[in-house]
Amino acid sequence: MSSAELYVQKQTTHHSPKMSAPSNLTYAASQEPRFLVLFDFDETLINHNSDDAVLRAMPCQQLPDWLKNSFRDGQYNEYMQKVLAYMADQNVSEDSIHSAIVTIPPTPGLLSLVQFLQNQKQDFELVVVSDANMYFIEKWLEAAGLRHLFRKIFTNPASFDESGRLVLLPFHSHSCPRCPGNMCKQVILREYLANRQKERGGAPFQRVFYIGDGSNDMCPSLALGPRDTAFPRRDFPMHRLLLGIQQSQKVTFKANVVPWTSGEDIVDCLKNIISER
Repeated sequence: MSSAELYVQKQTTHHSPKMSAPSNLTYAASQEPRFLVLFDFDETLINHNSDDAVLRAMPCQQLPDWLKNSFRDGQYNEYMQKVLAYMADQNVSEDSIHSAIVTIPPTPGLLSLVQFLQNQKQDFELVVVSDANMYFIEKWLEAAGLRHLFRKIFTNPASFDESGRLVLLPFHSHSCPRCPGNMCKQVILREYLANRQKERGGAPFQRVFYIGDGSNDMCPSLALGPRDTAFPRRDFPMHRLLLGIQQSQKVTFKANVVPWTSGEDIVDCLKNIISER
């Protein structure tokens, strides 16, 4: 069974209400952004996987085979805990790790996309949802001058302890069969939308936009509604899974799908949506 068919099979037993506001709902919170934009981090905001990039901080810039072979499917968070512990044992400093992270380049066109969203901040609320970790994400956003644009970051906790080790923890636990045990992005999305609707006086977002690349970005995308849009990075796992679901015709993917190669592709789509008003 293909990966796409597995997603379809699991989805048929999990019915998801749509995420965005019904078209006939009066938008009451006039001072609140109309749209929610969710970003993945690795290979979406940045053009590499931060867990791979951080290995540049090591003198040999690679892991021993015994450590690489310890990885178990669905247990990536536990694996990275061991990687970071090993780096501490090798006396890799916080400064070295910081330097390796903040020098990761953004994805093509990402800065144009963020500039557009900043110019339209009255319309867009921005959130990061990532299976990376808080230290990597916050340090990169701060160095890029972008941290203030994001209302919330959902990711695995990580901080340096007194011994100089970067300690990584799982974000939460959940019962979703599609996702690794430390993070289900759909659970995060649903809880965030419910909480924000209460804070906004009962007014949901008019539309939700999800920008990602990886297979773990599929689960939240499956919960999007027909007024929402999934932006999978072209030819990356999320895009291939979406193509498989569309071709299987076993389940209808409700959201619009707009593949992207550059952030400017997303800007073009969002400009059209804003012009609808």
